[in-house]
Amino acid sequence: MDAEPTRVSDEFVTVARVADVAPGTARAVVVGEREIALFNVDGTFYALDNTCPHQGGPLAEGWIEGTRVTCPWHAWTFELTSGSMTLGDFACVDTFEVRIEQDAVRVARRPRAATEP
Repeated sequence: MDAEPTRVSDEFVTVARVADVAPGTARAVVVGEREIALFNVDGTFYALDNTCPHQGGPLAEGWIEGTRVTCPWHAWTFELTSGSMTLGDFACVDTFEVRIEQDAVRVARRPRAATEP
């Protein structure tokens, strides 16, 4: 017997309301078993793995400048759009698709496919 196809609504999880994350701020949210950093940059939302690959710093507590976040522990900086490190291609973090539905912020359960640099 074939398994039931996954519905689109099952692929995303509501993690916050739009008003919960003010522009220029971030917060940590949980999607499944992963902690995700959710960012609001001038009304556009981005989601990254919340753990810096260097030593596990919490990216949601980092400094946001444009579409970049700098880890508060050791200043590694990542692009919110791609998860790539700005100083070289030796590190990156997973990114997740974000959808706004009415006033709900919804994040994909699985990270986007990695792209080649």
